[in-house]
Amino acid sequence: MSDKKTVKRQTPQPGDVSRRKFLKTGLAGFGVLGLSGIAPGLRAAAWAAGSDAPEKPEVKIGFIPLTDCASVAIASELGFDKKYGIKITPSKEASWAAVRDKLVNGELDAAHVLYGLIYGVQMGISGPKKDMAVLMNLNHNGQAITLSNKLKEKGVTDGASLKKLIDTDKREYIFAQTFPTGTHAMWLHYWLAANGINPLTDVKTIVVPPPQMVANMRVGNMDGYCVGEPWGARAIFDNIGFTGITTQDIWKDHPEKVLGTRLEFVQQYPNTARAMTAAILDASKYIDTMANRPKVSQIIAQKSYVNTEASVIEGRMKGEYDNGIGRKWKDANYMKFYNDGKVNFPYLSDGTWFLTQHKRWGLLKEDVDYMAVARQVNQIEVYKQAAAAAKVPLYPELRTSKLVDGVVWDGKDPKAYAAGFKIKA
Repeated sequence: MSDKKTVKRQTPQPGDVSRRKFLKTGLAGFGVLGLSGIAPGLRAAAWAAGSDAPEKPEVKIGFIPLTDCASVAIASELGFDKKYGIKITPSKEASWAAVRDKLVNGELDAAHVLYGLIYGVQMGISGPKKDMAVLMNLNHNGQAITLSNKLKEKGVTDGASLKKLIDTDKREYIFAQTFPTGTHAMWLHYWLAANGINPLTDVKTIVVPPPQMVANMRVGNMDGYCVGEPWGARAIFDNIGFTGITTQDIWKDHPEKVLGTRLEFVQQYPNTARAMTAAILDASKYIDTMANRPKVSQIIAQKSYVNTEASVIEGRMKGEYDNGIGRKWKDANYMKFYNDGKVNFPYLSDGTWFLTQHKRWGLLKEDVDYMAVARQVNQIEVYKQAAAAAKVPLYPELRTSKLVDGVVWDGKDPKAYAAGFKIKA
């Protein structure tokens, strides 16, 4: 493990454009159409005096020590931010609650953050209510539910055997996730319920910050946890647990972390929001070139980022999986940061899905206008401008997926979807 503070910032690759060329090439195709979805006040601010210059040339972006903070780290470390006229300063945070608080009060300009956290703050169900914004998705896949060795000793290898044990060996079973409205809570709840285990009544769930998961399992504080890498691989590396299921096996190409901020930040600094998104899109392309992943793993393994051995990160970053109980495989659905832009588009159906699960589990007490909320939060027009600048293809606002229980989600009837589950609050 390297304790170097940073690696040398490098000049971006050939083909980089100047700030002026960014305006010319990135936005030429948009004209009135590209801005039609933006509020008049924002449109006026964006193009005041015809300037595309970022209003805030330095931005502080929070992150949690996880593999999927990589695109924020790489945008800064390798100079992709300079290409768009900004400087990204990554800020290592202790917990998702700290990220939430610093986002809301303006200590952070933006953050690598749980998709469901942004929606929880938007709805006022996970702390102070604040209008929030999702600028882009950062990654798909690459999380895991880890089960303890003491469960393995009782014959548990998967969800079905866990259900059998809980039904026959009565005690308090404790599972950890990272934030009540966040992605890991929703993956854990969904998987348990898909196996006939009610996450609200059959087990107890607790909140633990990601870097503390392994230590807490080591001392016996939990039976399982859901968290992002490398903390699933680390449990196997330390021989304290095994992978019960990867999240990509719960939902192939599921949404995970986003580049999140306050809506007022986008309104006040629209050029900065666009430049920040474009820079991280370029970093995402770099990371998804497989030949670059060993170097990316070395960078984010440093003490200033994830603070673990690069080897613990690199294996699953390359799709090389070992579940710790005898199965090894090459997973085509490993953690992806770009995938020809399919990862990054802020699909309305992704945001809406989290709202349906918040309703399912009683976090939202009433149905809301699901799609209207998603349209307010997910900044599709800003994303389109950034994607044009970074030469990233666009995709439809809704996508269709089949989850582990066989239920199809297409975003078209969120109210019925939320109400349709057998196990719910």
